[in-house]
Amino acid sequence: MEDEQVRQAVTDDVPAVKAITDAAYRPYIERIGVVPQPMEADHAANVAAGRVFVACEPGGDPVGLVVLEARPGHLFLDSIAVRPDAHGRGVGRRLLRFVDAHARALGLPEVRLYTNAMMWENREIYPKYGYELVEHRVDGPYDRVHYRKRLP
Repeated sequence: MEDEQVRQAVTDDVPAVKAITDAAYRPYIERIGVVPQPMEADHAANVAAGRVFVACEPGGDPVGLVVLEARPGHLFLDSIAVRPDAHGRGVGRRLLRFVDAHARALGLPEVRLYTNAMMWENREIYPKYGYELVEHRVDGPYDRVHYRKRLP
């Protein structure tokens, strides 16, 4: 994992961004009863807007990604996804560290995100990385749990 890099995605990464996102979120469709929002995102537009960052293997192939948006007073972590065959290698941990560093570089004091209430794996992971529960809210067909992490 030490050799993996996180870099801003480029146009050539769009197919990999879509593939990683779909592979990471597809297992949740049956559980939550709706297609997860990241699977319906306009990946090309997000990449073009500079919102997507990819974690790459030493050979250069993306194995994970984050979609970020700087908002007033915080960095919004819109999506984090890791290729299933890369699970357990620390890719997600590296991406979360990158998110913190990116927020600091932008001068933003906190990171915010939400996850579906039925994605209980995420609800276990985020508190381990310093995220605190802010609220539980239903937004249309999505039952969301909102988190924030205040950065030191």
